[in-house]
Amino acid sequence: MSGLGGLNKAPDGVVIGLVQLQSPVVVTTEDLARQTDRICQLVGKARRNLPTMDLVVFPEYALHGLSMDTNPDIMCTLDGPEVARFKQACVDNRIWGCFSIMELNPGRNPFNSGIIIDDHGGIRLYYRKMHPWVPVEPWEPGDIGIPVCDGPNGSKLALIICHDGMFPEMARESAYKGANVMLRTAGYTAPIRHAWHITNQANAFSNLMYTANVCLAGSDGSFNSMGEGMIVNYDGVPLVTGNGIPDEIITGEVRPRQCDEARSCWGVENNIYQFGHRGYVAVKGGAQDCPYTYMQDLVAERYRLPWEDEVKVTDGTACGFPEPARTFSPTPQPATALRKTG
Repeated sequence: MSGLGGLNKAPDGVVIGLVQLQSPVVVTTEDLARQTDRICQLVGKARRNLPTMDLVVFPEYALHGLSMDTNPDIMCTLDGPEVARFKQACVDNRIWGCFSIMELNPGRNPFNSGIIIDDHGGIRLYYRKMHPWVPVEPWEPGDIGIPVCDGPNGSKLALIICHDGMFPEMARESAYKGANVMLRTAGYTAPIRHAWHITNQANAFSNLMYTANVCLAGSDGSFNSMGEGMIVNYDGVPLVTGNGIPDEIITGEVRPRQCDEARSCWGVENNIYQFGHRGYVAVKGGAQDCPYTYMQDLVAERYRLPWEDEVKVTDGTACGFPEPARTFSPTPQPATALRKTG
């Protein structure tokens, strides 16, 4: 990385700010409005902090806090006032932003969703968390896959949320769809610190992709969130590592063109290419079959572990949630999800 965290931006660089947001307590609609204001203020702080910044990223639960409250009165919609405020903050500060919302899902559990808004106020990416952190989180499992969008200055962005990053398939899917920068927003607390670091690095290295990752920070009176914003190079080496200071913005520059060049030119450790072209030295084009039983079984909807019957925790009752009575079915994606403005 060049430029002391983006102070001296390269012509082909993308400067990212990771907001280690103070973990909020949100119970009422008034709390929600105040926290919306706080996030918009920090968008302005990001712009004042670093005029070269292209993208500011807020952690999971930045708007709602870690209470797991599913009260519909404090849930959000894509065309609601909170998202409208985020759009305006991006326009006013001429910056892209990544935001977290708990999204109203009438008749079902809410979604844990993320959006990327461009500097003209358009929603460029909308994502529903695929892997809620069960059995602790009550959110509906995401059902619209992992989208990728064109970002600033040659970047192609993907967004995953917190526990998603513990599954290597999530990063692989992001890269397979063309992402050269994967954002990971989280609300993790300190016991996850080691897993946080190694997965952020492995997700980058295995896919020749930058990862930019950030958690909430500070205490909400019950939980101590860890902050720990970090940007990892496409070779798995951390470029920037943060701390636990609430509301500090960790900044760094990534170079998407260099990532794209590595994907084209590397031989050794071009893992995402080699995954689908096994042993190309011996076999023309490499083996392009699917030798992985778990993939075949998942597609056929017969995924079953050898120890499946021995798994003890299979619902959220241990964490106080009722036993679910319905099976999974997709929820329609809002028609306004990717509507652009400006």
